[in-house]
Amino acid sequence: MSAIPSAVRARVRQKARNRCGYCRSHQQYVLGILQVEHIIPKVSGGSDDEENLWLACSMCNNAKHAQTHAMDPLTRQRVRVFNPRKQRWQRHFRWSSDGVRILGRTACGRATVAALNMNNLISVTVRQKWIEAAWHPPRDE
Repeated sequence: MSAIPSAVRARVRQKARNRCGYCRSHQQYVLGILQVEHIIPKVSGGSDDEENLWLACSMCNNAKHAQTHAMDPLTRQRVRVFNPRKQRWQRHFRWSSDGVRILGRTACGRATVAALNMNNLISVTVRQKWIEAAWHPPRDE
C-alpha cells in the first residue's frame, strides 16, 4: 500500500489537470495510469509532502528516476530539472512547428528534454497520431 493518501493523490491529479507535468500527455490518451511522482525523488531527500508531488507518465517518470539536475546540451551547464509544480511549462518549453517534439526554451527546458528523453521515437510517433486525431497539442499551450 502506498504511503501517499488517496485524498492527496486526487488533489495532485486535479491540480495537474490529469496531464504529465513534463510531456503534457493527458491521462485520456496514455496507456496506464499517470503516476504520482516525487519532484525531488525520495532517494535524493524528497518527501511525500503534497508540494513535492505531481503527475508524470511512466516514460517521463522512469527516465527522470532520481535526477534532480541534468546537463543543458547547449551550454553544457548542469541545471535543475524542470519542476512542474513551481515552474510554468510554457516558459521552459514549446512545441516544434509540427507539434510532435518538445523544444527547450531555457537551459532548464533543454536539460529536461534531454534527461527525460522527451522526444524518443515512441513519444514522437504517438504525438503524430494524436495530431491526426486532433488530440494534440494541448489546447492551452
